Amino acid sequence: MIIEKLPGTEERLYTLVAPLIMSVPVIRQNNNYPFKTSRKHLWFVALDEGKVVGFMPAESKPSGVFIDNYYSVNDSSDLLVALVQEVIAEFAEVSPLYIVSHMRHAELFKSCGFVEIKSWKLYVKMEYEGK
Repeated sequence: MIIEKLPGTEERLYTLVAPLIMSVPVIRQNNNYPFKTSRKHLWFVALDEGKVVGFMPAESKPSGVFIDNYYSVNDSSDLLVALVQEVIAEFAEVSPLYIVSHMRHAELFKSCGFVEIKSWKLYVKMEYEGK
């Protein structure tokens, strides 16, 4: 497996992720919330034998870098950890890093160094504080 970094408006990104982000099962897995991108996003796309198995876009804002949507095939915890570790390596030294996690993944991201700062019914906002 490789993890490729792609700017949020790059044509290759659209080619790779469009079949997934427009898929009804993937949208359902994301609580029917649409995936967004812009020139402020950097996407981390996991590929296994050329096939997309997961992604994690990170959006740069003045107050920090935010992960607000993500996907891993079969909801793989190992894949989510690999993706978030790539995001941490890219941004944690230069900017505050936040994630809005699905409630079901909160413990997973806590094990990666994130701490809860706010929770809702379906989501948890977390900030990276390191290990």
